[in-house]
Amino acid sequence: MKRILFLLLIVGLIFVSVDADAQCAMCKAVAETGSDGEGQENIGEQLNAGILFLMAFPYLFILVLPLIFFRKQISAFVKEFRGIHKA
Repeated sequence: MKRILFLLLIVGLIFVSVDADAQCAMCKAVAETGSDGEGQENIGEQLNAGILFLMAFPYLFILVLPLIFFRKQISAFVKEFRGIHKA
């Protein structure tokens, strides 16, 4: 019985489509206005800049958070590494 309900749920989720507005506010504003006063050839550059801007922060968090949480272990490793190579 559980298997049948699970299959019905999966089939229902496959065939149900939901209209979602998943654009960020900056991309949506640029796409709706059509120009920024400099002409329409600049729209693609603005969208690319917005995407790169939004993409940069997760990568910064991925790089910086381990450094914050593991700085004691990193400093101990560096001290040990320097001690080994001095001898």
